[in-house]
Amino acid sequence: MRFETHQLAQHYPLLFEGLRITLTICALSLAFGIVIGLVACFGKLRERGIAYRIAVIYIDFFRTIPEVVLIFWVYSCLPLMLSLRISAEASGVIALTLFASAYLAEIFRAGILAVPRGQIEAALALGVPSLHIWIRVILQPAIRRMMPALVSFLTELIKATSLLSAIGVAEMAYQASVLGSKTFAYVEFLSAIGVLYFIIIFPLSIYARRAERRLVSRTAN
Repeated sequence: MRFETHQLAQHYPLLFEGLRITLTICALSLAFGIVIGLVACFGKLRERGIAYRIAVIYIDFFRTIPEVVLIFWVYSCLPLMLSLRISAEASGVIALTLFASAYLAEIFRAGILAVPRGQIEAALALGVPSLHIWIRVILQPAIRRMMPALVSFLTELIKATSLLSAIGVAEMAYQASVLGSKTFAYVEFLSAIGVLYFIIIFPLSIYARRAERRLVSRTAN
């Protein structure tokens, strides 16, 4: 079997359009997921009350549902429940936002809880304003601690966008499948998107591993 590079040369604009849609959906889902994840995180940090219970239910629920089930539910059921028309792209963003926010809430919570309690108590004893304590004493070191997990999750989110091909979102996997069915060059197009995913995800994985090693080294010292 011959690898037909001319098929890639002829249809590469569609693959790059799929890449653009993949990255756009990933960026939107991550941005919305961060906002909702922070709300859920602070709710769970309260450790009691209605906000805590809602946050626990939300996080546990969306962390246990398979991503593909969530995608199909949002795409097929949510429009019926709300009597609205929701595009496949919007459905994908909503589903991945719910998925991302639940995981990000736990990443944020772990990062905040990893900040030594003594630092916070010392700042309170010195009369440092609450806003400065949150920004300087809690959030800055917490962000450093959560970066390896955050980047690692980002790689999972990028890979999860490929599931959106099942509902017709024209991201990379969908474009490769459609082009393969038209030209029978499945090997070429699927290999091409595999390389594109590798180019995007591998540097992030390397960064996450190095950041984790630096964090462990800094903690040990």
